[in-house]
Amino acid sequence: MSPDMYTPTLASETRRRFAFQATDQAGARQWQREFRAELENMLGLHHIEERGPAPLTARMLSSEQLPGHIREEWTLETEPGFHVGFYLLRPLAAAGRNPLVITPHGHGGQARREYVGLYASDADRARIEAEELDVALQAVQEGYIALAPDMRAFANLRLPEDIQDGMDNSCRTLAMRALLFGRTLLGERVWDVRRLIDWAVQRDDVDPNAIVITGNSGGGTVTLFTGATDERVRVCVPVCYFCTFEASIGSIKHCECNYVPRMLQSAEMYDVAALVAPRPFLAVNGAQDPIFPIQATRDSFARLRDAYRVWGCQDSCKLGVGEDGHRYYKRLVWPFVREALAG
Repeated sequence: MSPDMYTPTLASETRRRFAFQATDQAGARQWQREFRAELENMLGLHHIEERGPAPLTARMLSSEQLPGHIREEWTLETEPGFHVGFYLLRPLAAAGRNPLVITPHGHGGQARREYVGLYASDADRARIEAEELDVALQAVQEGYIALAPDMRAFANLRLPEDIQDGMDNSCRTLAMRALLFGRTLLGERVWDVRRLIDWAVQRDDVDPNAIVITGNSGGGTVTLFTGATDERVRVCVPVCYFCTFEASIGSIKHCECNYVPRMLQSAEMYDVAALVAPRPFLAVNGAQDPIFPIQATRDSFARLRDAYRVWGCQDSCKLGVGEDGHRYYKRLVWPFVREALAG
């Protein structure tokens, strides 16, 4: 087995324990219960939970009225001693309970700041606008309440030495350290988002039955795994992530934060996404994205659609393909979200 054939050889020889094989809804529900519990275990969520819950209180740091919306900065203790900063955007015209859109960010850039339209320079603004990465700003402009949290290993959640050295993330070091304790960095990010949901649904301006999650790249990763493990998420829209583990994460160089031990012994990515069914799911990918090959994405989507067909709701599962590369595609996202929430 040569190094370049490592992944395809082992993938062809490995029986995935939780491959979706249900033929009716009762079987699909049983499969979801069993696989969701295993996936949470693989992510290390139970080890985080063992530390005990942190008080579910957030502290507002600032508030600013902007054209059409209010931007607030908050911090929440998501596990004992660990605080996550996030922005909350709410429309000026908001009344009653409103849909909530959670927007986890990916690698590079200014983390949550670029998702709310805060720019470090004119060049930074040009990049964000060209790649349509102001996702939380888009959400509030659609009339939704938006949360834009920092993901672990980015921004102020980097290691102090990486901040000092100007490194844009601490993913490798923190991912490796998490493994020593039965955790994963991805699982920690999912945990933080789930705690944000716990906090947000207590607000009297948030509709707990209309929660959407969408993010690009690494934010797409968190989007998929949060939607798969937390049934409170009603609409799941990962952008520039959905593919197969074999053709992308296992074959093309990626950040260490993408890896979950034993994943391909348990499931492929379309099996993880099948945990979202029958809730609305939209995968958005770029036709020219070099790290998530579009043909593997199409093949993965075909398998996912088969799972949705068992639920009798294949029209709730869609694939949108943008014409460019690795970026956000807002024209494909928001019409789907509007339709899903209306349905």
